[in-house]
Amino acid sequence: MERECQKVEEMLYRIGMFSKMNQVTIKALRYYDEVGLLRPRFIDPDNGYRYYSSSQLEPLHRLLALRRIGYSIEEIKRVQEGESEQRILQRKKQQLLKEISERMSMLSQIEGYLQQDEANYHMVIKKIPEVKVATMRKIIPNYGELSSIMPEMGAQMEAAGCVCSMPEYCFNIYHDNGFMEENVDVEVCEAVTEMKDDVGDLKFKCIDEIPEAVCTMHKGSYESLPKAFGAAIKFVENNGYEISGSIRENYIDGMWNKDSEEDWLTEIQIPVKKI
Repeated sequence: MERECQKVEEMLYRIGMFSKMNQVTIKALRYYDEVGLLRPRFIDPDNGYRYYSSSQLEPLHRLLALRRIGYSIEEIKRVQEGESEQRILQRKKQQLLKEISERMSMLSQIEGYLQQDEANYHMVIKKIPEVKVATMRKIIPNYGELSSIMPEMGAQMEAAGCVCSMPEYCFNIYHDNGFMEENVDVEVCEAVTEMKDDVGDLKFKCIDEIPEAVCTMHKGSYESLPKAFGAAIKFVENNGYEISGSIRENYIDGMWNKDSEEDWLTEIQIPVKKI
């Protein structure tokens, strides 16, 4: 760019006229000058008037077109410096496709919520971190026998000197494929600060992170937990997911700290992946 007065053969336009010709604001033209995308062809040293030439029409139109499809200032600079426009366009395309997929997923969830009333369950998709646990896995006659495992496991954990993690994370993992009326394969897990040596039925292990899990809260008696499971599984099926691991029941509040069943709080956690 030349900042001093000189004879210029090509047609020059004051910034105001150039702005009107191209339907771009003067403020935008000044900004493009500041960031080095499009500098005036000539600046009058006496009055500071900015002039643009007819040869700058094509670069301006290209700049505006790239801005409209989401190019950043830095990306446009790289194009001007010779980087392949096709390469950047491919990256932008992949980014937009990802955003569209995320928006469609959000839209599907909104549609689901619009069909629900306040009494129904609301779903959250989140990551479940890796966790060290003390576990006891049993085949029990039915779901009603779950409470029989807790005292035995608690006594063995105390004898082993276990310290529970805070906040507490106590959950069951069901290893059966679906609901079982009898002979339920369940693993009771309690998050601990460190793993000890296995003792009898009490085992210790580290459970891997779950990248995505559909989760919902159930408040009330355990007898109505199947409603929460049903709502969560329906959400999985209707939103392009499939179950990718064993389902967990995370016990937040229960008989150990709440007097009324109405105040018991359980979180259903279903590992999923996009289909």
